[in-house]
Amino acid sequence: MSLSPQPSPGGRAEIAGHSVARIGYGAMQLQRLHDDRQAARQVVRRAIELGADHIDTAPFYGHGYVDEVLRDTLRPDDGVTIVSKVGAAADTSGPFPIRPAQRPEELRAGVEASLHQLGVERIDVVNLRRMEGRLRIPVSPDQVVDLDDQVAVMLAMRDEGLLGAIGLSNVGIETVQRTLPVGIACVQNPYSLVARDDEELLRLCAEHDIPWVPFFPLGGAFPGAARADDQPTVVTIAGELGFTPSQVALAWLLHHAPHTLLIPGTASVAHLESNLAAGSVPLDAAALARLDAIRPLPGAH
Repeated sequence: MSLSPQPSPGGRAEIAGHSVARIGYGAMQLQRLHDDRQAARQVVRRAIELGADHIDTAPFYGHGYVDEVLRDTLRPDDGVTIVSKVGAAADTSGPFPIRPAQRPEELRAGVEASLHQLGVERIDVVNLRRMEGRLRIPVSPDQVVDLDDQVAVMLAMRDEGLLGAIGLSNVGIETVQRTLPVGIACVQNPYSLVARDDEELLRLCAEHDIPWVPFFPLGGAFPGAARADDQPTVVTIAGELGFTPSQVALAWLLHHAPHTLLIPGTASVAHLESNLAAGSVPLDAAALARLDAIRPLPGAH
């Protein structure tokens, strides 16, 4: 059952004291446009034009390229809230696109790199990306770092004014519980209609008014993994309503929990426009019940 169905899932919410549209933009896919910076900038400008004032990025996306595109494209009067993340580094030599960078000095280096690449003096929110969630990559012994040590350096950087607020990414419920006294701005975990392992954590965030920011919101994190927009019920409802299956699956997330903020990513203007229109999908109680009945699928992340 949906946590708090709403007749209209659009509108605005708050993250770290900033009022933002509930559907923002995840900039990671801009690294696919590494050889066409103008096209990358056009995607960002179109997102702003359509009201996406919450942009998610990281200093390791495209080895800094994505941050640089944002720096060259965003204007001071755009009113965009930037959320970055540290705890990983780009890795083109291994089987995964990132490697752990969990040590306190690496977290600070990540924030400093992002500040430089973005051309700003402070980042609104920086997420601490841990290596404990559903999506795991190999972690060497020197990268097994105590949470308290990581939070200490994040708090120090907040006190120094390098970042406005601290978020968490790829974490379990115990980590969120331990860091509640710090004041957590948001939690980012893989979550979708077909991958609902974190329902208990979702509820904990709701209880503490912590924005829930699902990444891989359609599932399909890895080749061959299940996707929400491939599910027959989703496809049928999309046809009935005149929207795409992806729009229906994104709209379900907005209806399912009112503290959800979406950051779907793309390198296509057309796809961007489709994603940002998901807030207008009219899911009534009957449609929501049909979507809720879809069983989460193993390996959907």
